[in-house]
Amino acid sequence: MKYFILLLLVFTATLHAQNPKPAEKKVNDFAPNQREFFNLPEEKRKEFIKHYDDAIRFFADKRVFETLDALDEAEKVFSKSMELHNMRGSCYIEMRIFDKANISFNKALEISPNNLNLKFNIAECFFVSKKWQDSHDKFQELVKILPPNSGDIFRLAEFKLLLCKKKLGLNKEALILADKYNYQDDSPYYYYAKAALAFDDKDLVAAEKWMGRAARIFRDPRILSPWQDTMMEYGYIKGFLGGQEEEVEAP
Repeated sequence: MKYFILLLLVFTATLHAQNPKPAEKKVNDFAPNQREFFNLPEEKRKEFIKHYDDAIRFFADKRVFETLDALDEAEKVFSKSMELHNMRGSCYIEMRIFDKANISFNKALEISPNNLNLKFNIAECFFVSKKWQDSHDKFQELVKILPPNSGDIFRLAEFKLLLCKKKLGLNKEALILADKYNYQDDSPYYYYAKAALAFDDKDLVAAEKWMGRAARIFRDPRILSPWQDTMMEYGYIKGFLGGQEEEVEAP
């Protein structure tokens, strides 16, 4: 599973409440598209949330085509849901239709232009489609605006930027990023950066040791999964279906 951030409706719980429309004083706390949503007739709001709930359920079960159908029905009711377009983009990523995924993520970003998670998804979409320059530029923009205390997403963005720099031949800049953190950091960044350098030196034993150290320290598979996926997408390690496809540089 690629590290794409699935954003859920922040007002879903309100819609399921007995009185689906929030108090007037709370409406102003929402984004303009959300206020527009709450101004829909109650039946329309309930119809939207039914289809969106279906989409969440289908997506959790990896029923991608049914997810897309449910999202299409939801969009007929209300098209300005950032979460809807983001989920559709995630579906296209699962199908590896990256151009359509990027279109969906950008539609979501038009609705929520300051959403850092969406900016990450767009950069990640370029990364998994091996458009290294585009991914580099997007991740470089992102690390400048992401708060350093934003957790794994910040470190992961920096690591992906490091790998993009290596693909683009910006080796000095990549080495600076590789040495940015040490073993005391609370993310797997240090270990995977060392593993990447070892892979580049054709030292597969050392690379495996560095990733093994990360696995012993960060025992939660949910923490390591996006880092492993990144190494797989980049081409350092083989996928579960028999290996990495021969890379063809995307235009």
